[in-house]
Amino acid sequence: MHNTLAIARRQFASYFNGPIAYIVLCAVLLIFGFMFWRTFFLYQVASTRQMVIWLPVMLIVAAPALTMGLLAEEKRSGTIELLLTMPVKDWEVIVGKFLGVLGLYGVLLVLTVPYVLSVASLGDLDGGPVFTGYLGLLLTGAAMLAIGLMFSSFTTNQIVAFFAAAFVCFFLWLLDKFLPFVPAGAVQDTLEYIAIDPHLQDMARGVIDTRDVVYFVSLTGLALLLGFRGLESRRWR
Repeated sequence: MHNTLAIARRQFASYFNGPIAYIVLCAVLLIFGFMFWRTFFLYQVASTRQMVIWLPVMLIVAAPALTMGLLAEEKRSGTIELLLTMPVKDWEVIVGKFLGVLGLYGVLLVLTVPYVLSVASLGDLDGGPVFTGYLGLLLTGAAMLAIGLMFSSFTTNQIVAFFAAAFVCFFLWLLDKFLPFVPAGAVQDTLEYIAIDPHLQDMARGVIDTRDVVYFVSLTGLALLLGFRGLESRRWR
């Protein structure tokens, strides 16, 4: 655990030693703020529901952008070999890198709190859906970041890692939009469960269903496991 936390701290600090964190945070907050307040004044309802709608859309691009170089760049430059010659295990590298980027995403969520406080000052805001909505956003972000880390472990090319992760995240977000065109039954139920948005929207309504939590935890865990296998595969070459 000590090695994992050390890698996480190093990764988290590295974002702020360069322009990446500032560019991504500012871009997401500006675009998100515009879309959030535009729809808020349009509907004139004291709700943060639009946050749960727009932030995941931006994560489709932001998550791959933050994770594409976590392992791909280190593998390309050879610094990953230096890291792995230290007394650390492959899983500690994967989990440490994941916690580091998840910490940055946590900063992004904290920076959206002023939007919530502003909405609360303009109307009677129900705190329940706000809490569950943030929980859903945290779990959604964790899953997308894990997917990005997974693809970063598969390749030495950051661009390939970015587009592969963005495609999968977009597919999982878009999948439920096609459900009206699928005949009702087992296939539709399966596609609905695989899609991200139905699970997130349940939480946006103030509902915490164990099936939704299990879905996000399972998706994150599977992506991290595959990322571990991708990093471990270097031993087979």
